[in-house]
Amino acid sequence: MEWTFTIEELPRVAQSFWAQYGAQQIFTLEGAMGAGKTTFVKALCAAKGVEDTTASPTFSIINQYTYRSNSGVTRNIYHLDLYRLRNEEEAIGAGVEDTLYQDGAICFVEWPDIIKDLLPADTIRLQLTVLSDQRRLLRAE
Repeated sequence: MEWTFTIEELPRVAQSFWAQYGAQQIFTLEGAMGAGKTTFVKALCAAKGVEDTTASPTFSIINQYTYRSNSGVTRNIYHLDLYRLRNEEEAIGAGVEDTLYQDGAICFVEWPDIIKDLLPADTIRLQLTVLSDQRRLLRAE
């Protein structure tokens, strides 16, 4: 699946994304610095009804947001940025493995290479690319 969009079109893309992948729980998010990974996660959180302020987890490593599901159950979305971590052991020490396997939680993982062995087989890989006209291309596989 893929989407091409401008920043202004993000709310529509986020709704379309959840319509396609609403049952999935773990996503890796790859792209160059400045590609819009955090902006995309913000749009996805807004589409789920997250009211908390969303920000980049570069220094905190893991940001947690809550929303209410359609059935009224409080659920968590985690945004992980592993850029500053050196290896899988550091990631485990930071709580990444525990976060990935929380029941019912949704996780978006930036810079996932160091934890590839911790990711479940059904992880969806998202690739965000900046196109020449400042539009973004999002590929999901």
